[in-house]
Amino acid sequence: MELSEEILIPAPREQVYAALNDPEILRQSIPGCEELTKHSDTELEAKVVLKIGPVKARFAGTVTLDPSEAPDKFTLSGQGSGGAAGFAKGGADVYLEDRGEETLLRYEAKAEIGGKLAQLGSRLVAGTAKKLAAKFFANFSEQVASDAESA
Repeated sequence: MELSEEILIPAPREQVYAALNDPEILRQSIPGCEELTKHSDTELEAKVVLKIGPVKARFAGTVTLDPSEAPDKFTLSGQGSGGAAGFAKGGADVYLEDRGEETLLRYEAKAEIGGKLAQLGSRLVAGTAKKLAAKFFANFSEQVASDAESA
């Protein structure tokens, strides 16, 4: 499954990049996120509850960041397990383009799923993934915008 999207965030690129590395902003932005722990500048651990169709599961997983081309681009990869519900793994390239007082965030993501999740059908899973990604970026944009206003 592949996803790509772009969103204009009302904050300068450096602030958007910093927010993408802030575990509290990420925790508040990720739909269903119960816990997000930063182990290092490149390693995060998350616990997320998701409902996809009739399957509701608590996923535990890790995310690894590669900031070698920051702040223009960074890459992340991750994997998670939802017990009997199955697993998910994937990655994304995130691009940040400076637009003055705004930043264009564009991502290209790929994901693989297995277990009960894979049996639900690709349309349902892809549709849910798109909704979750859209919700994450809407939440993230709101968090960054409110931080920009209070700064």
